[in-house]
Amino acid sequence: MLHELQRRNYSPSTIRSYLGAVQQFAEHFHCSPERLGPEHLRRYQVFLLQEKKLEPSTVEIRISALRFLYKRTLRRRDLAYDDLIFPKVPEKLPIVLSQEEVVRLIEAAPNRLYRMILVLLYATGVRRAEAARIRVEDIDSKRMVIHIRQGKGARDRDVPLSPKLLEELRSYWQWKKSRGYLFPSTAGQRGVDQSISDKTIWNACRVAATRAGLTK
Repeated sequence: MLHELQRRNYSPSTIRSYLGAVQQFAEHFHCSPERLGPEHLRRYQVFLLQEKKLEPSTVEIRISALRFLYKRTLRRRDLAYDDLIFPKVPEKLPIVLSQEEVVRLIEAAPNRLYRMILVLLYATGVRRAEAARIRVEDIDSKRMVIHIRQGKGARDRDVPLSPKLLEELRSYWQWKKSRGYLFPSTAGQRGVDQSISDKTIWNACRVAATRAGLTK
C-alpha cells in the first residue's frame, strides 16, 4: 500500500494518515485486512460513528484509506463502493475570531517565533503545513506576494503580501537571520536545512490561545 501511495505521489501527511487508518482497522479485528470483507467494513464504520463518536469528517478519511487499500492495493472485486460509503458530513459555519480576539491571540505569543507564525497565518490565511515550508526567497517584496510551494493538491500559488506583514517579516529576519526556511528547525544538525514541523505551528496557536483565554 505504501508503494502504491508513493507511486501516485500522495503527500507524506496523507500517507501517514492512510497507513495509520489501515493499521487501526487491522488491530480492531486482530486480523489482516486481506482476510476481512464487506460485513467487517460495515461493522467497523458503525463502531467508529456510534461507539467511538468520531466526527463524520474523520470517519470519511478512514474510509478513504480503506477504499484505497481494497480497490487500489488488494484489487478486491468482491467489494463495491457501497460497502465503503462516506458518512454525511454536516455543513457548519466556521468559527471566526473578532479583531480584538486576534490582537489578544498575537499578543499572547510567548516568544518572537510564535508571534511571527501567528501574524503570518492571520495575514495570509495559509495552512500550517504551507507556512512551515516557506523559504526566505519565497517572499517577493517587488511583486508583494509570498510564493506557496506545493500546497494542498500539490499546487503552487501566490498569496498577497501586505506592507504591514512585510514590515513584520523584515523585523523578524533581522532577529533570526534565516537563510533557507523562514522558520528553520533548531533540532537538526549544523548545516542541515530543515523546516519546523507543522505541529510546532499548531502548538504556537494552542499555547497563545490558552494564554489569551480564548476557547474558540
